[in-house]
Amino acid sequence: MNNLRALLLVGWIFLTYSCAKTDPEEIDLNGKSREITILAGEKWWGGAVVDGRKMPFGETDYTFDQNGNVGTNQAQPLFLSNNGRYIWCDSPLRIDISSNTITIESDEADIIFGEQGKSLKEAFLQVAGNHFPPSKKIPAPILFTSPQYNTWIELVYDQNEEDILKYAESIIANGFPAGVLMIDDNWQTDYGTWEFSADRFSDPKGMIERLHAMGFKVMLWVCPWVSGDSRVYRELASQEVLLFSDSLKNSPAMVKWWNGQSAMIDLSNPEGNQWFKDQLNNLVDKYGVDGFKLDGGDASFYKGLYGYEDIGPNEHCELYAKIGLDFPFNEYRACWKMAGQPLIQRLRDKGHNWEDVGALIPDMLVLGLMGHPFGCPDMIGGGEFGSFEEAIIDEELVVRATQVHALMPAMQFSVAPWRVLNETNLAICQRMAALHQSMGNEIIELAKESAITGEPIMRHMDYVFPGNGYAKINDQFLLGDSILVAPAIAKGQRERTIIFPDGKWEGDDGSMVAGPITMKVAVPLER
Repeated sequence: MNNLRALLLVGWIFLTYSCAKTDPEEIDLNGKSREITILAGEKWWGGAVVDGRKMPFGETDYTFDQNGNVGTNQAQPLFLSNNGRYIWCDSPLRIDISSNTITIESDEADIIFGEQGKSLKEAFLQVAGNHFPPSKKIPAPILFTSPQYNTWIELVYDQNEEDILKYAESIIANGFPAGVLMIDDNWQTDYGTWEFSADRFSDPKGMIERLHAMGFKVMLWVCPWVSGDSRVYRELASQEVLLFSDSLKNSPAMVKWWNGQSAMIDLSNPEGNQWFKDQLNNLVDKYGVDGFKLDGGDASFYKGLYGYEDIGPNEHCELYAKIGLDFPFNEYRACWKMAGQPLIQRLRDKGHNWEDVGALIPDMLVLGLMGHPFGCPDMIGGGEFGSFEEAIIDEELVVRATQVHALMPAMQFSVAPWRVLNETNLAICQRMAALHQSMGNEIIELAKESAITGEPIMRHMDYVFPGNGYAKINDQFLLGDSILVAPAIAKGQRERTIIFPDGKWEGDDGSMVAGPITMKVAVPLER
């Protein structure tokens, strides 16, 4: 057994463990369709992050067409098995899993099917090394070392200078550390007119300077949409840098999305791509903005559209993701491919309900297995503002969600804990924010390693401890190879079962556990 290392944290336990890596070697190359028999006990992960809660595959049916249908999340033409087998394709896949058989088809590129070693980790390293090698870069470190704060749930579409400053001041006044402040949708004059609304911002540059003085970095919400009744739309339409609804390119397409109908920038057109980058750089230069939350580039919005290049909806989504490479402060909620790149990938919006709290861990685990190590769960307590309108705030849910976030690569607040929690519960969330900050150096070191190796920061039990029957564990995880995280994720839960792998484990209460063992542990609300 390896030398052990113990750290004392609130409610979590650690071990140092290392595995030898094998050199990647491509084993098999196939055509555009393939049928694979699932081996006895074999489990599979991949396809779409939003389906993480359904994984691992191997015992239940699953059907998915990735071409333009990857939805409001990250997706990859990748599937990995804990038997060391893998599937990769350079174009979207159609996959059907049923009756112990995986059927895969692709319209454009050959399907690569192979085997490397006998573990999930070996399969991952093989595919990552060959198909999405890491960039050796990380996003801005503060995105990991301090909490993030998004103005969405508190202000929704009423983003304004006065309330944004009040929100930031309340963060500090209520004992939370400064971090990254994200100003969400409707700060701008119009979609595509990326200037602060004069009606709601009297001195945007001064506002950002004040936020910087408080210790915050500032990100702005942006999207690839252009309002059809704006001056910018008329200019871009005349330059033919918007996407079209027909191949003859007679007029720009007006596409329905959650905020109405708008045109879309054609990022496959070099002039359109440069125009969008110029707008973002202007915000950096003119106002001191640090970066951007790049929303709305879902592949489904690009279906049936025509642009400068003859590419599919997934490729348009990928082009949008590449915009973020120019800005170390970035965030995406929908993405096609782009694994191994220094992009913060946030889970799709979650509701204010316990089912979505339970989905945070499996979805984040799959995000890492698909080559996106720099992951962020959705906003604490949920990011779907509609669920806050319909439900009474559940204080226990906010507390437990904060605890789930605390030892993930990044954590993001939106609903103000000081507004919705009593004094006792607020103190718990303050401690969890401080815990995340105290682990900042450890998380950054893992991020730097991931930038070189491609490995997830947040790891599945079966990834670190293969061959122990851990494939179905979706309610605990490892941060790196040494920190075991087992939070409570159900309402009223005051005791939970923890599966301890081989090693000596030290708990937050100083107790020692010798693994492998499965045992119940008390989890009062503050733990």
